[in-house]
Amino acid sequence: MTMRLTGRGVAVLVAAVPLLVFGHWGGYPLLRALGAVALVAVLAAVVITARGLKVEVRRDVYPDRVERGSAALARLRVKNPGEGRQPAALATDGLGGRTQTVRIRPLAPGAEAAYHYELPTGARGRHPVGPLTLHRTDPFGLSANRLPTGETSTLWVHPRQLPARVLVSGHPRHHHEGARTDDSLRGSVDLQDVREYQPGDEVRHVHWKATARSGRLMVRDLIDPEQPRFTLLLDTRADALPPEGFEEAVDVAASLLVAAARAGSPARLVTSSGIDLPTPGGLPATRQLLDELCQVRQTGPDDSLVPAALAARSGSGGCLVMVTSAGVGLPALSWLNDRFASIFLIALGAGRRAGAVAGARVLGAPDAAAAVRQWNEVAG
Repeated sequence: MTMRLTGRGVAVLVAAVPLLVFGHWGGYPLLRALGAVALVAVLAAVVITARGLKVEVRRDVYPDRVERGSAALARLRVKNPGEGRQPAALATDGLGGRTQTVRIRPLAPGAEAAYHYELPTGARGRHPVGPLTLHRTDPFGLSANRLPTGETSTLWVHPRQLPARVLVSGHPRHHHEGARTDDSLRGSVDLQDVREYQPGDEVRHVHWKATARSGRLMVRDLIDPEQPRFTLLLDTRADALPPEGFEEAVDVAASLLVAAARAGSPARLVTSSGIDLPTPGGLPATRQLLDELCQVRQTGPDDSLVPAALAARSGSGGCLVMVTSAGVGLPALSWLNDRFASIFLIALGAGRRAGAVAGARVLGAPDAAAAVRQWNEVAG
């Protein structure tokens, strides 16, 4: 808890001293009275704000994950646990360099009050909410008592998700000449991962060896090998897109990946900076993908559009979508045809026309909304 004079209080105190001195030495009763009033006002402000702020404060953010531009609220609960009445105060909360001030009403002993205020969600990212600070000031704003309180919360602002269709095609397991282009089939299902048991999982999928090793109930995460697979490559090179254009590219990536994951298809996010996030699809995968896209940032210009992790894989099948800019040199992608059944390149850039790219179908669009509309036309 910190109590100090405000800028106004310091100015009044500085003015009070010379008024008293000159009024006393010069025999000016008016100056002496003005100085005395100013000094008494400062002392009274200190006495008023010296009393400690003894309240319990809890702040909740809901929902803690929102789409960019959607509503997010903070709920502030203030309780007076003491036997004395707590006077009014101000609460200041912070998010991303901005502050929100809430006026706390006086609280009777044992009373509790709740306050709601909106949080800004215009910028994508993982934003800390807080710290929360309580302020008590005198009526003239000469002195303030500050008490940092409450825990720092986190607000995840996900990219926009535009309605997107899922590509109506699977991935061929063989090349035109009969050579395999994907992993070998071993039965009707493939083991994707071993994870901790969640309510609703089938008991027959329990992995007993992993359970014995970890001490927690573990299950096999299985996928249908004939299920369509969707891979999206996001261009994160700093010289490919301007900041506002990169946000549009992230919106496109979120829209297509979420559509594929919600449809139950294995969805994989890859970036030029080296992020490689494969998911088995389903609702849990959508949160995992959106959390990753929430934090993705542009990197240096030295990165290659196609990262080594994607280029080195012998084959992953399904559909590959690259999201980049129409303003950069687009490389030929025919060398990836033996890894993917179909390749699309979404080139973003207002007023720019994307040229043909060997080995890929190019969709040129000025922004995310237009890009997703074009995708829906070819995917349906």
